[in-house]
Amino acid sequence: MTQEQKASRSLAGIAGIIAVATLISKFFGLVREQAIAAAFGAGAIVDAYNFAYMIPSFLLILLGGVNGPFHSAIVSVLAKRKQEEAAPLVETITTLVGGLLVLVSIFLVVFAPNLIDLVAPGLDTVPNGALVKANAIVQLRIMAPIAVLAGLIGIGFGTLNTANQYWLLSLSPLFSSIILIIGLGILALQLGNKISSPQYAILGGMVLAGGTLAGAFLQWLIQQIAQARAGLGTFRLRFNFKQPGVNDVLKIMAPATFSSGMLQINLYTDMYFASFIPSAPSGLRYSNILVQTPLGIISNIILLPLLPVFARLAEPDNWPELKLRIRQGLILTALTMLPMGALMVVLSVPIVRVVYERGAFTQADSALVSSILVASGLGMFVYLGRDVLVRVFYALGDGETPFRISVINILFNALLDWIFFKPFGAPGLVLATVGVNCISVLMLLWLLDRRLNGLPWREWSLPILGLTAGSIVAGAASYGTLEVLQKFLGTNGLLIQLLQLAIAGLVGIGVFAVIAASMKLPEVNIFVSRLRQRFLKR
Repeated sequence: MTQEQKASRSLAGIAGIIAVATLISKFFGLVREQAIAAAFGAGAIVDAYNFAYMIPSFLLILLGGVNGPFHSAIVSVLAKRKQEEAAPLVETITTLVGGLLVLVSIFLVVFAPNLIDLVAPGLDTVPNGALVKANAIVQLRIMAPIAVLAGLIGIGFGTLNTANQYWLLSLSPLFSSIILIIGLGILALQLGNKISSPQYAILGGMVLAGGTLAGAFLQWLIQQIAQARAGLGTFRLRFNFKQPGVNDVLKIMAPATFSSGMLQINLYTDMYFASFIPSAPSGLRYSNILVQTPLGIISNIILLPLLPVFARLAEPDNWPELKLRIRQGLILTALTMLPMGALMVVLSVPIVRVVYERGAFTQADSALVSSILVASGLGMFVYLGRDVLVRVFYALGDGETPFRISVINILFNALLDWIFFKPFGAPGLVLATVGVNCISVLMLLWLLDRRLNGLPWREWSLPILGLTAGSIVAGAASYGTLEVLQKFLGTNGLLIQLLQLAIAGLVGIGVFAVIAASMKLPEVNIFVSRLRQRFLKR
């Protein structure tokens, strides 16, 4: 077996572990959203939670997310250092970051009313806006400590990644979902059908916020236990900020954080416009989880194993193999995200109805969420493709280039939001994000071509174009199947909807699988072969 085959098999093995763990975690995340939807629908309570959670979520994604800047910086540095250097370095970074984020948490508590006015100015113009604002202020103050936990979780993700502990890395977010589900269950038992009524709005919001905070704390605590057992540091204060490695981490972490933060500023822009549309924040949330569930699974499968590989291939002598790995990441992204996006576009209505339409979640809510899901499906490939390319720059020790592109794209996002907001409403905000990600991918590829002395454009573009065409054909086949089934079976009833969705989805996947197999891409063959070996053995 060649070295390349061994590396491919190793990546596939890691991907299998990550896929199972992430699937479990994402499943519980989806159940959490179903519980929220059934309890509160797409209304004032969830709108308030979305506005209040915007800043804590921003910090969790920015600082604490898998493949986020803290995670990427830790992996990029620890992958090049000896194991005995890891614990002191991790503890020092944790001390520095934790101290700064305590100040951020205090700031969130003190200025919560001002921050809610800043992120949601449209609440003064919509029905129930005053109730939403008051609820959001209370929730933001409850969730303020997430600022500290976000940074510590991000560092923990990077540390566990370098120790090849992919199972816990991908599984840990489910604990947050479990805590929130339990909290909603207790509240439902106490209030029954009154859970979504206006007089209990503040209480319902407090349960959402408190459950979110408790879940984040539990996630960090479990990480700490695993980190200590692996000998990679404990929750210990270290102030030796001049020790080797600290500056290397900060050189990547600082610009990478600002770069990713620019993306979250785009989210703020979207929410700014959404505050003028009743129920739009809730609709965006429910649609987003349907997109992020498969996207998060595939993201972890592709990015987690490849990031340390990118870091080890950063020297010019290794650039030919680095280009091969970049191609592998992009082809795998296209192979998974393009058909997934096509199916979400054509099956958006039955997907939303099957997942959410029960309890307080009405048909009108389904119509809103499904329209947003169509727009989201169009951009799934460029969303993840951008992340693959950004991680290449991080591995090369360059966090400034993604940052500069993100700054430019803030202007594009604001412009596109303004253009699409009035004619398309909430889906227009998603279309603006898709446009920004397309621009990012093109700019990153162009700069990477110059950085690596040329890219094999033909070898990369032809397979992606072929997979795009295959996804369109698969989407058309799935849509046609759905139309036939609905004509004969109708559209009412959960079992009928689930059956139609399953059959139409399987037809689309089958058509795409035949087309992809006929292209004889090495990435497809390696991935399928490894999965076949793993599951046949079991």
